[in-house]
Amino acid sequence: MEKKRVKFTFVQELIKEPVIWKLAKQYDVITNIRRADVSDDRGWVVLELEGERDEIERGLRWVEEQGVRIDPVYEDIVEG
Repeated sequence: MEKKRVKFTFVQELIKEPVIWKLAKQYDVITNIRRADVSDDRGWVVLELEGERDEIERGLRWVEEQGVRIDPVYEDIVEG
C-alpha cells in the first residue's frame, strides 16, 4: 500500500459532483480529507490517498479527465 497527498481544485461546474466518492469507489482508493474549502463557485480539497500505486495513478488520471486540477502536497496539513 502506498500513500499520496494531493490537492484537488474544483471549478464551479464540479462543486456538486461526487468526484471523491467516485474515485474511492471505482479505483479502490481510500480517501482521507485533510483540509477543504468549498463555496458556491469554487472549491479545493487536500486529500491523503491510500492504495496500490497503479490504482492511485489510474484514479488521478480519471480525476484530471473530469476537469479537476491536481497539485502535489509535500507537507501534512493537519497533524495528528
